[in-house]
Amino acid sequence: MRFLLDGFKRVARSHKRSAAAPAPATLSRLQTFGSNPGALQAWYHVPEGLTKAPALVVVLHGCGQNAAGYDQAAGWSKAAEDFGFAVLYPEQIHTNNPKLCFNWFNLGDIRRGQGEVHSIWQMVETMTTEHGINRDRIYITGLSAGGAMANAALCAYPETFAGGAIIAGLPYAVATSVPAAFDRMRGHGIPNEECLQERLAEASSHIGPWPTISVWHGTIDGTVAQANASAIITQWSGVHDVPLNPSSVKTVDGHKRLAWRDRFGRDAIELYLIERMDHGTPLDVASGYGQIAPYMLDAGISSTLHTARSWGLTPAFRRRLKGIGYVRTTRPAQVTGDLSPTGRKTFKW
Repeated sequence: MRFLLDGFKRVARSHKRSAAAPAPATLSRLQTFGSNPGALQAWYHVPEGLTKAPALVVVLHGCGQNAAGYDQAAGWSKAAEDFGFAVLYPEQIHTNNPKLCFNWFNLGDIRRGQGEVHSIWQMVETMTTEHGINRDRIYITGLSAGGAMANAALCAYPETFAGGAIIAGLPYAVATSVPAAFDRMRGHGIPNEECLQERLAEASSHIGPWPTISVWHGTIDGTVAQANASAIITQWSGVHDVPLNPSSVKTVDGHKRLAWRDRFGRDAIELYLIERMDHGTPLDVASGYGQIAPYMLDAGISSTLHTARSWGLTPAFRRRLKGIGYVRTTRPAQVTGDLSPTGRKTFKW
């Protein structure tokens, strides 16, 4: 889209310099990945010496950000190096959206087989083929507009992803115009439960299993209302057949985590409510994964590490050392939960 809006100026005003920054050496350009109907760019990082069939995490930046800036601030490539998985960064361009927002409010960009969401799927397919990615271990996450587009990818291609983490994002297909997008961001006009679940059901012909869903939202988010976090959970609760009320509520690193357990006993949906945090990605800078930047906020909890652990990407809290293997990290006490006899993280509520 080639429009310029005051609203997007406000959302992205503090990212003007970072958006123009070149990609750091840790990211490589994915030159070709199919027809690319959404006209997106793509960057990736694959650490040397990965084991056969590694996992892949797809990471979508927010408005005004780019792949390199978000990667540096969120610490995903660093986590990939330490724990041994690949990272893919779809990147928006100015000719699609002047403020570098993924177009989550444009139906032509979120429908299966169309636009930006199909470009993202093509990137995943290319990475899977070229780097031997394990198709059962592909995940996606994103912030704000990137979170909304991550949700769109999960809805349109649920067979592709094992899990998703939506940070300060919005439900799928709740807006079809820019004015409607801003209304939804304010929490106005969000569809009811039946409508939300119908839009997910209409996104694909998938019959399961469905990806797990993790939702992160600041309690004082002034850009995307917290009502959107609740709506995302409502949208996914039908396909996961989870109870209306959370199965467990616990405090993790000083913040509330609610989980909805499915009939198989797994936490199919979880919600992290980050106390006193405005719009952005929650980081724990002291963990060594993450740097403060616009909309990248030190909240004392690392959404990057917690998400990676919930996806089984950081087994036994061990870091990968080139030529040596794995060594135990020094930070397991930062995480609520117990370690099983095999060293794998398990939560007991």
